[in-house]
Amino acid sequence: MFYAYYEAQKPTTPLTDTPLLTWLQGGPGCSSMIGNFDELGPWRVVSRATELEPNHGAWNRIFGLLFLDNPIGVGFSIAASKQDIPSNQRQVAEQLYAALVEFIEQNPSFEHRPVYITGESYAGKYVPAIGYYILKEKPNGKVNLKGLAIGNGLTDPVTQLRTHAVNAYYSGWINAKQREELEKAQEVSISLAKAQKWREAADTRLELLSRLGNMTGLATLYNTERTIPYRMDLVADLLNQREAKRVLGVSETMRFEECSDEVRDILWGDLMKSVKFMVEYAVERTNVLLYQGMLDLRVGLVSTEEWMKTMSWSGLGMFLSAERRVWKDGDGDLAGYVQRWGNLSHVAVSGAGHLVPTDKAVNSRDMIEAWVLGKGLFSGEDVRQTLTASY
Repeated sequence: MFYAYYEAQKPTTPLTDTPLLTWLQGGPGCSSMIGNFDELGPWRVVSRATELEPNHGAWNRIFGLLFLDNPIGVGFSIAASKQDIPSNQRQVAEQLYAALVEFIEQNPSFEHRPVYITGESYAGKYVPAIGYYILKEKPNGKVNLKGLAIGNGLTDPVTQLRTHAVNAYYSGWINAKQREELEKAQEVSISLAKAQKWREAADTRLELLSRLGNMTGLATLYNTERTIPYRMDLVADLLNQREAKRVLGVSETMRFEECSDEVRDILWGDLMKSVKFMVEYAVERTNVLLYQGMLDLRVGLVSTEEWMKTMSWSGLGMFLSAERRVWKDGDGDLAGYVQRWGNLSHVAVSGAGHLVPTDKAVNSRDMIEAWVLGKGLFSGEDVRQTLTASY
């Protein structure tokens, strides 16, 4: 499995104890090089693929940062045959675990480092899957798992699907007639999922989202304030250059695709299946962060809150009654909201859409650092605290 790794630039602990963040992209079938060069890596590709600029919100300031092209068949992770591409989350987790163990074994200093697995979108299934696998089947294995973080994740698709019409309506993007049309379309997809016609359910969900996009006239449902879609194609332009391949250590003959149609098709029947039970298992045993950009109309705040309310977790009642506190950035401006109790933290990120680190780089970094370190609003201190950790 292909990876890119960046060591912590200003670690606050010896490297043998420095947390290690692992990033997984969604899709299904999209490369984590999108996260690397468009979101949270130390360099970002800009308007031209030959131009890179420093990312002042990179997540490797005080943590190690590992990007994995997951699953096999995505990005530079070449599948020897179609049979090597996983079709369900169990197979995804097995591949990921093997890749993490291999990475850790390359350097003895990685052996005891705390590992936090993070990702966004369809990785709302990957992250719980690998977390569940480690906690349930490999609790004494080589991966020292300390937490899971999911951004704008698709985790409990049927429950999340029910929110599209009402969310768009109360946000002012559609009228009552359009809401009724969407609610009928939602029920079609939900009925197919309940009948375990998984591919048909995924197809009708996609049709529903396309209809919602046409109704709103937005450039993208992923961020209601953008006038153009996110430019992930720039990452492919960059990584298909000879010099970029040389630096990354891949063959010049390889063709990089930001998202694989083949992997997407193989996992399409998995898309509408829930992994909520995996989150429920994980949150009893490790820290879990769910964060959403508030401008995402596709896999956003309301859809996540809806399935969170249905979790079978001993701490759910206390979490739901916990105060939702205001998060201010380092300049004193509104950055979002934080609610937490026990192992579960939930963050709403102001001014961000589906790709939170792209839209709010520094705030996303401050969030992940404070969560890992248990600082600021994640420490239970006063509401006027910012999330910025002290070093």
